[in-house]
Amino acid sequence: MNTASLTLAYWCVLLVALLPYLTTFAAKAGQYGPRENQAPRDWATRQTGWRARLLAAAANGFEVLPLFIGVVVIAHQLGYRQSTLDLCAAAYLVLRVIYVVVYGAGFGTLRTLVWGLGLALNICILFIGK
Repeated sequence: MNTASLTLAYWCVLLVALLPYLTTFAAKAGQYGPRENQAPRDWATRQTGWRARLLAAAANGFEVLPLFIGVVVIAHQLGYRQSTLDLCAAAYLVLRVIYVVVYGAGFGTLRTLVWGLGLALNICILFIGK
């Protein structure tokens, strides 16, 4: 595979796909060891506070990923203007990072607003045209 042929939008897909794993790693940092690895989902259900919120943010990251992948692939297939697609994909990546931060911090209303902006941006990508 020639990575030089990957657009910024495709790189953003990779980064958005990795973000839930990084979020889970942050939730587990300092409290998760070999004993917890015997039943990781049981460990996750016992978490509270910011750790539980980060685990929920990671789950949401996996839930929204198919839509983002789909709109980026569709936009490429339809030959949409690359610079606009790249900008939108990068903006979505930034929104996802902000989402994780505000979710972890416990700002529920702001989290919902950021999530809604991300959904709207995905829908907009479908209509950016050539």
